[in-house]
Amino acid sequence: MSYYFCIVGTKDNPLFELEFGTSKQGGDGIARFPTEARQLNPFIVHASLDIVEEVQWLNSQMYLKRVDHFASSHVSCFLTPTSVKFMLLHLPHPPNTAPSTVSASQNPNVFPPFGPYTTTTPPSSLLRASTSSSTGNTAAIPNNPTSPQAEEALRLFFTEVYEAWVKAVMNPFQSINKTLGSPVFKARVVTAGRKFL
Repeated sequence: MSYYFCIVGTKDNPLFELEFGTSKQGGDGIARFPTEARQLNPFIVHASLDIVEEVQWLNSQMYLKRVDHFASSHVSCFLTPTSVKFMLLHLPHPPNTAPSTVSASQNPNVFPPFGPYTTTTPPSSLLRASTSSSTGNTAAIPNNPTSPQAEEALRLFFTEVYEAWVKAVMNPFQSINKTLGSPVFKARVVTAGRKFL
């Protein structure tokens, strides 16, 4: 999976942005967004803010789970008590597959260049391995972003980033709506991404 993480301030201004890829299942940690997606990612996240503002009053939890989707991309959100939003756009794609050659004109519902997400039954050996592992193990995150394992991994990622964000904002020279340029904070976000995603 490829991830685009953004922290949005109380005035809907971006405070921090980072792209990274999965480090699980043999991933190298590099985002594999196509050029078109790279340019649209901030707009997709910003469009999801309207849904976040509606959902935040219906849910008492800080982690709002998956709040929106655009074609094959999904947007998850974590809301802080100060109304700062941690937004994560994730683009799932099946492992060991090349991008499809289906153009947007041939199928307008698919975000290029990846085809639609399809669920296939894994071999029985993988099923036995996944059922024998513990439920707290996030090493085997499936490509399906709506699965319980993926939701739990996202929640743990957001929680760890939130703890790092609180420490960064407690700096007397930092305010809540000021851009975060700390290399230590960026390193902690990257470490949390490698650990959980």
